[in-house]
Amino acid sequence: MRRKTVVLLKGYPRLSETFIAQELRGLERAGLDLVLVSMRRPTDKKRHPVHDEIKAPVVYLPEYLHEEPLRVAKGFLRGLLRPNFWGTLGRFTSDLTRDFSRNRFRRFGQALVLAAEWPKGAEWLHAHFIHTPASVAAYASKIKGIAWTCSAHAKDIWTSPDWELQQKLACAQWVVTCTHSGFEHLQSLAAEPEHVHLSYHGLDLDRFGPFAGDHSDADGSDPARPVRIVSVGRAVEKKGYDTLLEALALLPDNLEWRFEHIGGGEKLPELKVLAGKLGLSDRIDWRGALAQEEVLRHYRSADLFALACRIAGDGDRDGLPNVLVEASSQRLPCISTTISGVPELITDGENGLLVAPEDPQALAGALERAICDPELRRRLGNAAEQRVRAHFDHHSSIGQLVALFEESWR
Repeated sequence: MRRKTVVLLKGYPRLSETFIAQELRGLERAGLDLVLVSMRRPTDKKRHPVHDEIKAPVVYLPEYLHEEPLRVAKGFLRGLLRPNFWGTLGRFTSDLTRDFSRNRFRRFGQALVLAAEWPKGAEWLHAHFIHTPASVAAYASKIKGIAWTCSAHAKDIWTSPDWELQQKLACAQWVVTCTHSGFEHLQSLAAEPEHVHLSYHGLDLDRFGPFAGDHSDADGSDPARPVRIVSVGRAVEKKGYDTLLEALALLPDNLEWRFEHIGGGEKLPELKVLAGKLGLSDRIDWRGALAQEEVLRHYRSADLFALACRIAGDGDRDGLPNVLVEASSQRLPCISTTISGVPELITDGENGLLVAPEDPQALAGALERAICDPELRRRLGNAAEQRVRAHFDHHSSIGQLVALFEESWR
């Protein structure tokens, strides 16, 4: 028997989390009855088409408790009447001694509101991300006496303290994550490692159908036919765009190329200044955030994809960036780094090129090699598409998730 399930999200909808929207649509198509609960309201000005295909209703929790004091007060008063309230308060108080922050109070307040306004008929709670959404889920599930599960991804794993991960792994029914590195880390912290599962996100290959055209055979020698390099990602530290710009600046002056960046992000102004200092401004197009169908057009018009993933100062890192899977599906050869789950998709020299993170010289060498050799790009791109279409179809990951849910519901 399938149970109506609340899916708790940090924010919805988000352009940068296409993989979550794709998963939600897949779960609906598989017959699951979902209610989406978001901790934040949307800030993106655009939406992906997949967001409009999702039928589940969306409920927004108070993003900041002081903005909706009545909802929070009602949540607290209703919580007082529940037999599990005091035990949950004890858990919260214990957590607070280790993490005394406004964020911790906010998560407990959001959990009280979620428990008080629990969607009618819902019998299960699933959180996306094991950091703050899982905190709200853990408190709300304890108050309600309803089981919960979790999808962990990248930043949420690597920026959470071990004590908190251990606690959440102990009280969740199961946790699924999307890279082998994350899987091994969570298993090492879990009292019951068999409750941690590995499931790659995969790609909706109906939406990213085969590219019927051809990428160009430009070799960087003709000013009228520059090799077109594209990158898609938020301008944040872990994406390594400063390293990528430094690598581009190391390319020979007589090599003809253009670079376009797609995405928003807090570091965009800094990157534009850096591009100017490096003398690259006239070779770069900054596209900003684009909807999925627009991104697809850029994959198909480019010759090369580059993403210089790194581990940020706070430990944040990518898992397996979905944009690498998307680009590969369009026969676009990818150059990236040996961070986290990237080598689980790309084998250096076989279906892409990999270099060590934060090494502009090595990245420049890989870029130059690919720019000058259209036959190499063709071979890598063909192999990349074959790997994605054989091993990264999202129907497999959806089937695995549905099986996990159904096993829990028996």
